[in-house]
Amino acid sequence: MTESALLHQPVLLTEAIDGLAIKPDGFYLDGTFGRGGHSAAILASLGPQGQLLALDHDPEAIHYGKARFAHESRLTLMHGSFADLAENLKAFDRPLDGVLFDLGVSSPQLEDASRGFSFSVDGPLDMRMNPDAGVSAREWLQTVDETELANIIWQFGEERFSRRVARSIVMAREQAPITTTHQLALHIGRAIPKWEKHKHPATRSFQAIRIFLNQELSALQQGLTAALATLTPGGRLAVISFHSLEDRFVKLFMRREAEGDPLLKTLPLSDEQRNLRLKRIGKAIKPSDTEITHNPRARSAILRIGEKIR
Repeated sequence: MTESALLHQPVLLTEAIDGLAIKPDGFYLDGTFGRGGHSAAILASLGPQGQLLALDHDPEAIHYGKARFAHESRLTLMHGSFADLAENLKAFDRPLDGVLFDLGVSSPQLEDASRGFSFSVDGPLDMRMNPDAGVSAREWLQTVDETELANIIWQFGEERFSRRVARSIVMAREQAPITTTHQLALHIGRAIPKWEKHKHPATRSFQAIRIFLNQELSALQQGLTAALATLTPGGRLAVISFHSLEDRFVKLFMRREAEGDPLLKTLPLSDEQRNLRLKRIGKAIKPSDTEITHNPRARSAILRIGEKIR
């Protein structure tokens, strides 16, 4: 077990497990296994007949999980994205009683310089959740069109200086390839005229590039849709997000499934006729001050919970 795995703290652990309302003999999905913190808590709540399917796009997470849970017969680990949830569930003959998605990058991924996710530690510019597939950030940034790059940084990072950042990157690569995280962060920082207090100027741009390269929002849409389709009535969907773009996406998905088409609200239709499939459980949950003190990376986390009604 690596030091980073030992230090990894699952966010909103108690709140997420409570939100799933786990039945001892139920069948659950951890769609983002990471280092298994949430999975371990789910397994602790399951009885001998319970089952847990855990997915992760990162092969290192699966390798770690198979070692950590080598003797856990109730757990099935699969390498893959929750975007492929419907396909992964074909091996099982029962509906899900609960689904947990813990979005974003795990602490071990951020701390491993070789993965290229963090501007805090210098390393090769990669950013792929699955380093065996797709195009690295280094390769992509060498050829992407400036206008496209600016649009991506604005859309997925909500960076108001996206055009300046894109221009800085393109000008820099004309002199020499950008190959490391520190190089990229330096070129981004030079383009930001006003730095936010307590926030690195490269934060939003790194986020945008990572989300785009890994197609995270389209995967989230597919995962949420498949999860709701495969949940049994009364089953719970719990999603932890770490930035406003993700949370807005989850919030709108749950609202749409809970309220239906707003144009139909004024008509005398039943919930079934309006095809309402979800009810929201409570309000959005944020970490306590105590959790943030012990785990600063939890500060931006938001948990939303829904229950399938039909």
